[in-house]
Amino acid sequence: MSSLSRELVFLILQFLDEEKFKETVHKLEQESGFYFNMKYFEDEVINGNWDEVERYLGGFTKVDDNRYSMKIFFEIRKQKYLEALDKHDRSKAVEILVKDLKVFASFNEELFKEITQLLTLENFRENEQLSKYGDTKSARAIMLVELKKLIEANPLFRDKLQFPNLKSSRLRTLINQSLNWQHQLCKNPRPNPDIKTLFVDHSCGQPNGARAPSPANNPLLGSIPKPGGFPPLGAHAPFQPAPTPVPPLAGWMSNPPAVTHPAVSGGAIGFGTPTNPAAILKHPRTPTTANPSMDYPSGDSDHVSKRTRPVGMSEEVNLPVNMLPMTYPQSHSYPQDDFHKTVARTLSQGSAPMSMDFHPVQQTLLLVGTNVGDIGLWDVGTKDKLVLRNFKVWDLGKCSMALQASLVKDPTVSVNRIIWSPDGTLFGVAYSRHIVQIYSYHGGDDIRQHLEIDAHVGGVNDIAFAHPNKQLCIVTCGDDKTIKVWEATSGAKQFTFEGHEAPVYSVCPHYKENIQFIFSTALDGKIKAWLYDNLGSRVDYDAPGHWCTTMAYSADGSRLFSCGTSKDGESHLVEWNESEGAVKRTYQGFRKRSMGVVQFDTTRNRFLAAGDEFLIKIWDMDTTSLLTTIDADGGLPASPRVRFNKEGTLLAVSTHDNGIKILANADGVRLLRTLENRSFDASRSASETVTKPLMNPLTAAAVAASAAAAGTSSGNAAASAITAMNGDNRSLVDVKPRIVDESLDKSKVWKLMEITESNQCRSLKLTDNMRTSKISRLIYTNSGVAILALASNAVHLLWKWPRNDRNSTGKATANVSPQLWQPPSGILMTNDITDNPEEAVHCFALSKNDSYVMSASGGKISLFNMMTFKTMTTFMPPPPAATFLAFHPQDNNIIAIGMDDSTIQIYNVRIDEVKSKLRGHSKKITGLAFSNVLNVLVSSGADAQICVWSTDGWDKLRSRFLQIPSGRPTSNILDTRVQFHQDQLHFLVVHETQIAIYETTKLEPVKQVKSLSLPSPPPSRAPSTCVVRVHCKGQRLCHCSPYLCFQWPVRENSTPITHAMFSCDSQLIYASFLDATVCIFNASSLRLQCRILPASYLPQNVSVYPVVVAAHPSEANQFALGLTDGGVYVLEPLESERKWGNPPPAENGSTSNLSTAPNGASSSDQPER
Repeated sequence: MSSLSRELVFLILQFLDEEKFKETVHKLEQESGFYFNMKYFEDEVINGNWDEVERYLGGFTKVDDNRYSMKIFFEIRKQKYLEALDKHDRSKAVEILVKDLKVFASFNEELFKEITQLLTLENFRENEQLSKYGDTKSARAIMLVELKKLIEANPLFRDKLQFPNLKSSRLRTLINQSLNWQHQLCKNPRPNPDIKTLFVDHSCGQPNGARAPSPANNPLLGSIPKPGGFPPLGAHAPFQPAPTPVPPLAGWMSNPPAVTHPAVSGGAIGFGTPTNPAAILKHPRTPTTANPSMDYPSGDSDHVSKRTRPVGMSEEVNLPVNMLPMTYPQSHSYPQDDFHKTVARTLSQGSAPMSMDFHPVQQTLLLVGTNVGDIGLWDVGTKDKLVLRNFKVWDLGKCSMALQASLVKDPTVSVNRIIWSPDGTLFGVAYSRHIVQIYSYHGGDDIRQHLEIDAHVGGVNDIAFAHPNKQLCIVTCGDDKTIKVWEATSGAKQFTFEGHEAPVYSVCPHYKENIQFIFSTALDGKIKAWLYDNLGSRVDYDAPGHWCTTMAYSADGSRLFSCGTSKDGESHLVEWNESEGAVKRTYQGFRKRSMGVVQFDTTRNRFLAAGDEFLIKIWDMDTTSLLTTIDADGGLPASPRVRFNKEGTLLAVSTHDNGIKILANADGVRLLRTLENRSFDASRSASETVTKPLMNPLTAAAVAASAAAAGTSSGNAAASAITAMNGDNRSLVDVKPRIVDESLDKSKVWKLMEITESNQCRSLKLTDNMRTSKISRLIYTNSGVAILALASNAVHLLWKWPRNDRNSTGKATANVSPQLWQPPSGILMTNDITDNPEEAVHCFALSKNDSYVMSASGGKISLFNMMTFKTMTTFMPPPPAATFLAFHPQDNNIIAIGMDDSTIQIYNVRIDEVKSKLRGHSKKITGLAFSNVLNVLVSSGADAQICVWSTDGWDKLRSRFLQIPSGRPTSNILDTRVQFHQDQLHFLVVHETQIAIYETTKLEPVKQVKSLSLPSPPPSRAPSTCVVRVHCKGQRLCHCSPYLCFQWPVRENSTPITHAMFSCDSQLIYASFLDATVCIFNASSLRLQCRILPASYLPQNVSVYPVVVAAHPSEANQFALGLTDGGVYVLEPLESERKWGNPPPAENGSTSNLSTAPNGASSSDQPER
């Protein structure tokens, strides 16, 4: 159909509407498919005229046209189904299920099964996803909001949602103009013509009185087609149906495989994205600039994908429960604790910071690059500047003549970008002159030269790390208009990408569905995308602002943002629709003319921050309007640099006086306060007995260097220098040397903390009105507001803390008693059991959002809804039986399941398939822990063996047996457990005879201690508490041992360990013993710091003991104990103490290279963290 014919249809639609032919109007809209009347559609939905709703939609799209269309029809039919259930019309519901919803079973059979299961409920609101379903009217209104978003995002509705802007009665006007023209052509025009028909041309009368010709024979109108002879709409060339929309891959793919339609709601219907690289990045349409402020979410937007996810596991595991993707509105009000309002640290860098980056694991380590080429490394927890390096070419002879000539002409160099590698073992620096330098980081202040690459002609504008082909690489871009990829070990160049016509300003490597690619932006405003091949750019389009633009993904990699400033100072912060290559959302709040290039960052999949107008501006990712601003107590430049740490608790901001302010939210303040307490503890004894030196940092460094050069055995001079650097950094000229009194040495005044009475700590027994058996598993929820226990009778217990005046945070505390929570139905979460559940191995894993728990007690693995306690599904019946569960940290569709037949099954819950079966143990699996830095799985077994597996191909990398003391019979009180340290590089191994810390890559000890004896408890207390030794069995103590462990003397009355676990920041190890004693070890020195005797938390004459320990996820000094009698206790130090004693002093040779910056630890008993 020609464009004029199409326009004629619009004129007819307008005419029919003006003449009140309402049904005819909508019929023509549907049959032509030219205009989708959203108002009519809304009315029909609100009125529940479902047949007409689908009939009207059918003129524009069909169910299987694309994923947007599929989601639209699914939502409508699901609502119709729920309304039938709500009316208790089961026969109608079954009819809808069979005729309307069954079509979706071919795409997601599990989804269809769960929808079918709603028929078995008396009230479908018992389902957690539907618990907030109100009445029919409100549910339709909520659904309509989602439908409108899907329709607006659907390419098939593009250009069909807006009616042309026509003057009223446009068709009448055109006819009148035609009649006037015809009247002017009359041979005998009359002054007042009488128009009686439109079927023939107007004439003021026939001279011979002949009748007007029949319209059927009038050649001006053309032939009239016979009934049924109209060509189908699909045959009209200009209006062919739009191509199937592309899946949400960062390359904005076109031509996706036709066999699958990815779900619009991030997995709500369960369709995956294709992974064919050949279909990636095929020149998408340029984003519209007609009205960039309009907010049209696409089907892949978070407004659709996030809000339509159930409250279940959609972000973690696409299990069969991932259904009913309609949720209900939630308030977007945020507590002030979420915002970084507190200026917690002020650091003086000395030159203007140009780029900053926090360490990916050690959350308080901050790299800084400046405008004079300096690089600095700060520990913002202690306010120490660990490293300061001035710019220097390492090997000028190997540099190009162009670089040498450039440096001779102008030696000034600036840092353009500084960034850590993903695991924090390397960092890269991009300079304004030709080169990048790569350093390796070995902890503390130990950085070493690794690679120097003469990368680009001119400035190197950006640098990033990537993992193409599972190999760490360095990606750079520069003034020479190229992007280059270098191998990170040798520095060998792997790819050079050419195609930009202006200097390349930034790069953004990313991957989705195992497809690796790079975005690049240039100073002409062009954005391109590249695969790791030599086939050129797959994308070419314009960025808002057309000048300096950087791109970044949200932390979970699901959302893409860019921020740019034009040459005129106009700044644009936008979110991209990856499926179409168009701007999806433009954030408002910038001044019209920014005074510099605006920098931005993202955090916690929730907030955006940008520096503008001497402020930090914060947006919610889902809202275009400005959320709040932060002035950081003033002193910021016009466009400050900003950088969040990985956990989003700290925000580094550059200041106008060449400094950095560290802003913290409530969690960040607690983090820094914890570090302050440790620093205070470490220096309190010495500060009470010695004179504090007055020394500036440079002098301190000099003293340290001279002490090292002199080979001072005691290290007092160096220690004095370090203390000066960690203390007052005022630049005072007069330096008084530190006077140390050896008689008051700290190591001689330190005392082990003994908790012997109930008034020496805070303890709380959790009330239980059910008679339960031994607590087999115990865990805090990820939010820290509840404790979940699994008893040996296969029943789960959940205690929730209230939020009130005594407990403003609502988190677990020993000060307030929680409630043993049950849903209104009164049901219990009870695992599938064998004949003797008391003898079964119990295990569970909790979802990240605390909505689901996966659990087993010798029988099938069960999936429970934590809100309703209902069993959502069961799978994997024995034999073999599951003995341990752990979620994969990068892909939560993958679960590692340890079995009692000694195998580990790698199970994909989404497709219900065992992907791999790992064999290497000879007895049942007792522990599993993933490292998301090293990409390995560590397993432990009842055979006392530790195995390390690659998560890339599930190959066994290495293994080692624990060395059990000879002559010591094992009692099977504790199976071997493993848990990763917060640095994800070391892990804790717990056996009833020992506690060990291993370095993962080599399975070697992190330190070596010859021997250590701890003081015995008072004789009035339990007689057999732990006498601890670090022991190297079978080798001479002066030699390296294959393991490092605490090992108890081999004697009959020695006390076995029952369980142990890192604190949430990995600075402490909580260990329980068979005699009910709890010992708290300092993780960095592996020395006992505090001992809690049974009388301090248990009633007298009670012969029970803890069998499991759980650490609070955010309060490092809180832990819980699960006892043999089913009791659960929460323990905390007194509020006056705030901690479990002081760290013991380090002895010669006993220091550890374990990192000390707090971060969330990955637990073997808590595999979901």
